[in-house]
This record gives sequence, structure tokens and C-alpha cells, in this order.
Amino acid sequence: METWGRWLIVVGLGITALGALVFLLGKLPFLQWFGKLPGDIRYRSPDGSLSCFVPIVSSILLSILLTIILNVVLRLLNRR
Repeated sequence: METWGRWLIVVGLGITALGALVFLLGKLPFLQWFGKLPGDIRYRSPDGSLSCFVPIVSSILLSILLTIILNVVLRLLNRR
């Protein structure tokens, strides 16, 4: 049980750090375009009671960037 407790603390701190990083990155002016790309679907009902946002293009772009970064990191780690 002690090991599980430590892992839960580490995972919780990791999620907190990731949340803080995303929060701070959202404040950077050159990332304000993310979520506003052509192909991202936004719908708001005329009376304003319903809104829906589906960031299709932003999600694809983020997936491609993270795949490239992960591949580069893994190739650098496997060179040893």
C-alpha cells in the first residue's frame, strides 16, 4: 500500500504540473491562435443557451507536433 500511495502522489503532482504548464502556455501571445484555426468547429445557438466547440484541426496539429517531438526524443535516447 505504501508504494501505491507514493505513486498516486507522484501522478497527482505530475498532473498538477502539467495543468500549470498548460495554464501558463495559454497566456503566451503567440499561442492565442490555437483553437481558432480554420477547420475548428464553433457553434453558438442564437439565444446563447448552447455552445459547442470541436477543435478538429488544432487536435490534428497538436498530434503531429507531439509525435515528431516524441520520435526525436526517443531516437536521441536510443543512440547510446
